[in-house]
Amino acid sequence: MAEPDYNSTMSDTSFAVHSEIGPLETVLLHRPGRELETLTPQFLEELLFDDIPWVDRIQEEHDLFAESLRARGCEILYYGELLQDVLAVTEVRQSITDKVLQNSRIPDERLRDDIRMLLTGKSEAQLSEILIGGLRKEEVPHTEDEKRLSYYIKDDFPYYINPLPNLYFTRDPGAMIGDGIAVNAMKTAARSRETLILDALRRHHPRFSGVKDRAWYSPDDLDSIEGGDILVLSPTVLAVGCSARTSSEGIEKLAGRLFQSDSGFREVLVIQIPNARAYMHLDTVFTMLDTDKFTIFPGIKESVKVFRLSPGKGENLRIDSEPSLGDALKDVLGLPSVDLIQSGGEDSFTAAREQWNDSTNTLALAPGLVVTYKRNFHSNETLRRHGVEVVEIEGSELVRGRGGPRCMSMPLKRRPLV
Repeated sequence: MAEPDYNSTMSDTSFAVHSEIGPLETVLLHRPGRELETLTPQFLEELLFDDIPWVDRIQEEHDLFAESLRARGCEILYYGELLQDVLAVTEVRQSITDKVLQNSRIPDERLRDDIRMLLTGKSEAQLSEILIGGLRKEEVPHTEDEKRLSYYIKDDFPYYINPLPNLYFTRDPGAMIGDGIAVNAMKTAARSRETLILDALRRHHPRFSGVKDRAWYSPDDLDSIEGGDILVLSPTVLAVGCSARTSSEGIEKLAGRLFQSDSGFREVLVIQIPNARAYMHLDTVFTMLDTDKFTIFPGIKESVKVFRLSPGKGENLRIDSEPSLGDALKDVLGLPSVDLIQSGGEDSFTAAREQWNDSTNTLALAPGLVVTYKRNFHSNETLRRHGVEVVEIEGSELVRGRGGPRCMSMPLKRRPLV
């Protein structure tokens, strides 16, 4: 297999995340693009989107987000560019193409062959754009002799390969956990190709060589688990939300693998949140800000249930119920106290409004330094009153996908805390 020239992307491969708040050094992003240009109102629900963003503006906002990370020394890697790299390897290109065609809405084998031939003639950049941005039915040419009944009679769905409008929320397909990676099993079919792409990067891109054989989870595991529910609290403690998108079975499977390996993790806090669209992941209602500071949406503070998983006899898990989230955090982190900072300035109406715009979805750049949306004024001022430094970014269009700065980033490397 001939390897392509990866140029500057051949640098550091020592990815590791041992804390939510360690100084952020390398992060995986996706700049929104063509996949949003094809969204139409009738297919928003199927594609898990709530609104149609203004593409030029969402790109401007995302670029400013990326620049705010670079300004603090963080290296940015982009999905599309890394995907182009691995598509330059013939065997990888064929494998990805075959898997995508198998999982797409293509009614017969001859049509799949036509589309495969079309994709074969594309450059790496063009194919990467299709795998992310989708392939509309009218983009597949046919001569009169080639046209079949399926050409004239189609279902209402306009794509042979659906777009991935949620990909700019790079947090969900995968998560670095210690010095290994979880490539997740997504809850919905609309996002399954995101993990296919990430798994191809893990297996074939040199930047991921350090975690090529350190996968804690795989899309083949089937039990759903998504990165927005995974928080690395310390080198030995993981928190996982049991939510609308992450199953208890997936959590048990992940915990068992961490405990039975040399991962270093010895405890998993399971935080059960309401099963609702408004709280689709743990990080939409709870994130870590500093060694002893967390932000939480007050609407769920009293309703969450917390369980502690630890190694049991043999391969079994020990499961203990915890009295409260605050008590559990103090215990597993060995702290005398924790500060659970309520979003919205402790006003329930403001908290609900700002939580809908991801006020608690903070991305830590370093201990006590976080990125938030500027629009969540009251929540940001509350964080500042508690000694947290806030870097505000614009998000009028970014927020339309129902995600904040943490959702939009997959940390690949954080400096260990001293």
